[in-house]
Amino acid sequence: MSGYEHLARALTACGRDAFTGELRVRGTPGGTFHFAGGRVVAAESPGAPGPEALLLRSGRVSEEQWAALVRESDGARWPATALIAHGYTGAAQLRVVCAMALYDAAFATAAGRVDDCERVPTTEPFAQVPLGEPPLSVIQGSARRLTALGTLPHPVHPDRERPVPAPVGPDTSLTALRRELFAHADGRRTARDLAFRLGRGVYIVTVEVARMLGDGLLVCAELPPLIPVRPLPEGRSLRPRKAAPAEPPPTRTDLPRRRPGKFFRLRNGTTK
Repeated sequence: MSGYEHLARALTACGRDAFTGELRVRGTPGGTFHFAGGRVVAAESPGAPGPEALLLRSGRVSEEQWAALVRESDGARWPATALIAHGYTGAAQLRVVCAMALYDAAFATAAGRVDDCERVPTTEPFAQVPLGEPPLSVIQGSARRLTALGTLPHPVHPDRERPVPAPVGPDTSLTALRRELFAHADGRRTARDLAFRLGRGVYIVTVEVARMLGDGLLVCAELPPLIPVRPLPEGRSLRPRKAAPAEPPPTRTDLPRRRPGKFFRLRNGTTK
């Protein structure tokens, strides 16, 4: 059973059992799905930026402001009320950011290796999406993203290829995301690294990297270069080279044979 199938079965079972708690996924990158009454209310993965990273990188809130919000919320892990109260984001916008991060974490987990899934019941689950998402929607969302990525001419993995800018130089008509990717792709960062760097969803960044590879704007240094082949002059063709016949190993039958009663004459005149 593949990692995606293992994860899909575990999520489906949690929904069927109206589970409340954490589904911890061990693997690479792995992740944690938070359930409330069988619905996914949050998802986290080292392979995808969470809502906090998206808000901080977007410039909506600074790190100092975030620390102040956490203190104001008595150390709450997710100070949603304070974010809205101070006008850093609206309620509807925050719901969209959290839902995007949830599906992005599910995609990153499904795209990686899944070794095991473990349920840990809790009474007060960590909820960034209060109403939650049905597990089936989360599973289907990951499947659609994986399928769409695989159909691109140059599909990449979120945590594998490390692109660099192509020598042609950036086009002035590039979108803002493409300009950012062109500026930060240095041969050391994967699509996941670029997503964290830019504060963008890992799926969006992975797809855009794949498209830029197809458009010749990025290249992957680890891929072997194509060997140029010069065409033959007109009227000429390649002929198969004849292999030299293999010489059989020497055997005793290759030595001169003497008839019974005859002797070999040696160089000193004696016979044997």
